[in-house]
Amino acid sequence: MARKQLQNLTEPMYYILLSLVEPKHGYGIMKQVEKTTDGRVKVGAGTLYSLLSRFEKEEIVCQIGSDGTKKIYKLTSKGMDILAAEHQRLKQLVDDGINILGGQEDE
Repeated sequence: MARKQLQNLTEPMYYILLSLVEPKHGYGIMKQVEKTTDGRVKVGAGTLYSLLSRFEKEEIVCQIGSDGTKKIYKLTSKGMDILAAEHQRLKQLVDDGINILGGQEDE
């Protein structure tokens, strides 16, 4: 199963993969992450390209072409499985918190 390679994704990893549901180049990924998180998460070029390289080696993303000098990446089916599993894991964490905390934050 894909989860063995990456047990838990960091925030930058998660948002990079989330942004690659649709093909994008590096700068587009950085902007999408920033937009999606309302600026809470910013991915620098060094982090981005290091993670893209790792994801390519692990066949989580692939390069599908280029737009001039910009490489365009997309999720592979393996990458989509990892993203979906991480989304489910995060959802479970939130559900567990709701079950325990209930309405305590309103008090």
